[in-house]
Amino acid sequence: MSALVEEIRAVVDRGLAPGLTAERVGELLAPHLGAEDLLTPEQQEGDASCYRQHVLHAERDGSFSVVALVWLPGQETCIHDHVSWCVAGVHQGEESEVRYALAPGSDRARLRAVAEVVNGLGDVAGFAPPGDIHKVRNSCGTTAISIHVYGADVTRLGSSIRRIYLLSED
Repeated sequence: MSALVEEIRAVVDRGLAPGLTAERVGELLAPHLGAEDLLTPEQQEGDASCYRQHVLHAERDGSFSVVALVWLPGQETCIHDHVSWCVAGVHQGEESEVRYALAPGSDRARLRAVAEVVNGLGDVAGFAPPGDIHKVRNSCGTTAISIHVYGADVTRLGSSIRRIYLLSED
């Protein structure tokens, strides 16, 4: 993990645009995914009530953090966006993701699903606001684990989620 953190720090310190930072960090994360020594047994533990976040690193200056999300079968997020750029890579199992866009309406904007993807071992996705609205779920019959890098300190914020969205009934 320390080598990955050093690599991420070097990219973040360059001060690139958020989308480019996410792209570069994703390139760095991919080779580490699936490595047996990346996480301790404790960092691979789930929670029966909801997916579980294990903070692996939080940069002292708040510029980024690295977390492992552990998902038991069927667990999912709400539809949400993020406080900053983010990168997610599948370390174990499989995750399904629905990506959304805000479509303007006559009275208010509405969510429109624009992509459905299944991410398997080694797959990486990077996002930067705006355009980072999605919902993720464990779509396999076993525990799924993903490694997330956020351009913020989740130990201070508690979460990377900025807003939660609800689908319109009509």
